[in-house]
Amino acid sequence: MTGGGSGREGGRALKTRVKTARKRSLSSTLWLERQLNDPYVAQARREGYRSRAAYKLLEIADRHKLFRPGQRIVDLGAAPGGWSQVAAAETRSKAGAGRVIAIDLLEMDPVEGVEFRRMDFHDPDAPGQLREWLAGLADGVLSDMAANATGHRKTDHLRIVGLVELAADFASEVLAPHGFFVAKVLQGGAEGELLARLKREFATVRHVKPKASRADSAELYVVATGFRGPRPAV
Repeated sequence: MTGGGSGREGGRALKTRVKTARKRSLSSTLWLERQLNDPYVAQARREGYRSRAAYKLLEIADRHKLFRPGQRIVDLGAAPGGWSQVAAAETRSKAGAGRVIAIDLLEMDPVEGVEFRRMDFHDPDAPGQLREWLAGLADGVLSDMAANATGHRKTDHLRIVGLVELAADFASEVLAPHGFFVAKVLQGGAEGELLARLKREFATVRHVKPKASRADSAELYVVATGFRGPRPAV
């Protein structure tokens, strides 16, 4: 991964300031200013990634040796496609070696080497459909989804944990033995019940904050590897 520019000239940091427009709120102005001054946003544009989030997955995958050519990967809540791009490159699905299936309720522009399915992964039939499409099980399930923020920290935390629980339910039905699961959580990590469940189902469970996550962001990622296999029927 190549580094972004230093943003410095003559020893002074150059920062783009954005004036508050009549129809733009202060929060929107601050967000736009942050985007314009974010080195990962600039790097993503240069290197053809659809979002800065691609660098989070690249770091996680490199640190934990997640990908290899020929794998079958599922990307939940995939739009706009930054993580799908990384998965396609790492599995070499563009050359037909692996397969990447991106799932979202929103439309997503085509990504080379990625099969897009517009569907709700919460649907009880979704895991079965996925297994049919793959003609088997997946080697990895990715989720960079986040619930809509309310501004109330505890509520937002509970919402995203609920979303991760649903993604973990899906993963447990589609993963092959030794597969992996990566999902976004918030500071404080996965709730105790969810964490205990992941530790039962996976050999190793870690929390990771990639360098590409903004310092002021509460996001973390749970990385579960070594799936022990489908839960026995009750």
